[in-house]
Amino acid sequence: MTGNKRIAILGAGLIGGYVGGRLAAAGADVTFIGRPRQIEALRAHGLTVTDLDGRRFGIEAAALQLATTPEALAGADLIFLAVKSPATEAAAADIAAHARPDAAVVSLQNGVSNPERLRALLPGRTVLAGMVPFNVAEPAPGHLHQGTSGAIAIEDHPAIQAVMPAFAAAGLTVSLHRAMTAVLWAKLLINLNNAVNALSGLPLAAQLAARDYRRAVALCQREALSLLKLAGIAPAQLGPLPPRHMPLVLSLPDWLFRRVSARGGAPRVDRHARSSMADDLAAGRRTEVDYINGEILALAAGLGRRAPVNQRIIALIRAAEQGAAPWSAPALYRDLRRQA
Repeated sequence: MTGNKRIAILGAGLIGGYVGGRLAAAGADVTFIGRPRQIEALRAHGLTVTDLDGRRFGIEAAALQLATTPEALAGADLIFLAVKSPATEAAAADIAAHARPDAAVVSLQNGVSNPERLRALLPGRTVLAGMVPFNVAEPAPGHLHQGTSGAIAIEDHPAIQAVMPAFAAAGLTVSLHRAMTAVLWAKLLINLNNAVNALSGLPLAAQLAARDYRRAVALCQREALSLLKLAGIAPAQLGPLPPRHMPLVLSLPDWLFRRVSARGGAPRVDRHARSSMADDLAAGRRTEVDYINGEILALAAGLGRRAPVNQRIIALIRAAEQGAAPWSAPALYRDLRRQA
């Protein structure tokens, strides 16, 4: 499906494992490189990937190409980088040391700054921005489930055009963009829900069903949208709603929000979905909040402004990382409203 193109997934966790699993199940030549825990689970259970439409794809463990060390990058024509943002520098060093100079690198990471960080760390190499909008959960070892809807976006380049048939064979919708900045900012606006979901302690569907949690997200988004307007950045429209309308829809009364969602005004979410930030809190890992809400603080600082709502969210996530209890919807909304 990819001709002679060999694909490496560097960071075979939830997003990397899911995207790579869909490609491998469709016949692509994929090597999964991850932490020993991730790879041992695949060796023991194989890889099963499912989605919210009920599709299921399975790959036997013996058919998977698995590695725990970066030397496995040596044969790759295309590298999908899906490590957490704090690991970007280490991943870039591995790529520089072991990947072929002509291998293209596609960042599938959260945030807006990783592609530029990678270009600075990997001078002379092809580094492309990518965006995966959907959530992936791990209901069981070796089982990765796509729990929300959305289409992957990747910066247009011949290296990606060469593997578009593989994405089509895998049933993964991919849109190509010449400029990804607007797309990455749009995804980040959506990802401002991640911290609220993590603070709620609930699955995404249950959290989004509570108006005050949604209004907390809307406060974060309004602050971000105001700063983006000042910066002259127009985020892309990724779904049925223009970004400027997202806070309004999230703030609707529950009955009206359900009606708008049912008519296609919001992404589909199933019962398995949780934000990656919630998963990190549950696992006792440091979260990526600095690369999501922190991007809003960085934008504000560059404009000589402040972002008190998103700054407060970061402080609450730091407290949660230290064991603070989840927040109720009314309490969180009241707290954030005081910052606005």
